[in-house]
Amino acid sequence: MKMQNILLLGGGGRECTLAWKLEQSALCGTLYIAPGNAGTTEYGTNIPVNYMDFEAVKKACLDYQIDIVLPGPEDPLVAGIYDFIKNDPQLKHIIVAGPSKEGAQLEGSKAFSKKFMERHNIPTATYREFTRDNYEDGLAWIAQSTPPIVLKADGLAAGKGVVIAQDVAEAQEAFRAMIMDEQFGDASKKVVIEQFLDGIEMSVFVLTDGEHYVLFPEAKDYKRIGEGDKGLNTGGMGAISPVPFADAAFMQKVTDRIIKPTVSGLKQENIVYQGFIFFGLIKVDGEPFVIEYNCRMGDPETEVVIPRLENDLVELILKMHANRLHEVSVVHSKKAAGAVMMVSEGYPGNYPKGRLMKGFEKVGTSMLFHAGTTTKDGNVVTNGGRVLAVTSYGDTIKHALEKSYTNADHIEYEGRYFRRDIGWEFE
Repeated sequence: MKMQNILLLGGGGRECTLAWKLEQSALCGTLYIAPGNAGTTEYGTNIPVNYMDFEAVKKACLDYQIDIVLPGPEDPLVAGIYDFIKNDPQLKHIIVAGPSKEGAQLEGSKAFSKKFMERHNIPTATYREFTRDNYEDGLAWIAQSTPPIVLKADGLAAGKGVVIAQDVAEAQEAFRAMIMDEQFGDASKKVVIEQFLDGIEMSVFVLTDGEHYVLFPEAKDYKRIGEGDKGLNTGGMGAISPVPFADAAFMQKVTDRIIKPTVSGLKQENIVYQGFIFFGLIKVDGEPFVIEYNCRMGDPETEVVIPRLENDLVELILKMHANRLHEVSVVHSKKAAGAVMMVSEGYPGNYPKGRLMKGFEKVGTSMLFHAGTTTKDGNVVTNGGRVLAVTSYGDTIKHALEKSYTNADHIEYEGRYFRRDIGWEFE
């Protein structure tokens, strides 16, 4: 089989983990990461390309004779990178591991995904959607709702477009800010208001060829900045895999009620979708419900899911492209994985950049997946809110996390912070 030159789009912890995995493949030719970070240089070549500038992506594809484009983040997918490549005579031969613009609406529009779930009888919270045109109806709907009340900006809002209001007044104020003050710009021109589901969350991932799919290891991430799940929401402070409560019986329900209807629903509606589907799930009284879909892998979940995937990722992408994923058996490692995210002082608010990092050479028993890092004068420095994921294997989740905490302590930079209670509810 021909070696594949790969262009990986993105520069976070998810992309560093994907680069680590892709580089291990016997089918990986030259790996380019746009723009990458200080960690991705270990696995491929960083190129200074803005992945939202599709003409610049095209030039890179031609210059480097790219065979596969793997978009890490959702933004280029929602903006239509798949369609751009497939509609260009010079690029259309390239494999894109991600859905069409229409398929990416599963993540790009809360209203689209809710209607899709409704059409295919996929369990999710009951909801209504509102715009400025029926603003008064929205206020009335909130007034008769039982708190807590969940409000979601319809479009992409960098993970900040969800409010869980504890009373009617708070919900109405959040609704007003989203619609009338355009708090999230175009993303909140439409707002979805839904019932609050009380349960425990987890993430499930598949790779689909549009008809068949393979199931990746599941994960659970931890969003709050503070220990005990207190404080502000972040992009994720750590993750574990496997998920202790996701036993075979529960996962069978997920497969039958959620995964299969989603994949078959996309096919029935002729929505072009070859790539990852991330199911954000909640277990309520033993039953799975979909909170949200994402059209790519999660972060920091990727940092535990991909290390537990024993298959060759490039081979899986080639099988996906050939509509032959049904021929593949996916193997999940018997080991547990635990990731701890080291962040910058002040995150998720304002934070400094450029803080010198050291201690990497002291880390032996963990994998380091760089997120917000870059190089300056030959040194690694901080360059984001979430700086570095420390991932370890263990016989148990607790054992894996203990290794991650020990090795996180070896990494030094001014103002560093990480939670020491990832997986706390399973200890």
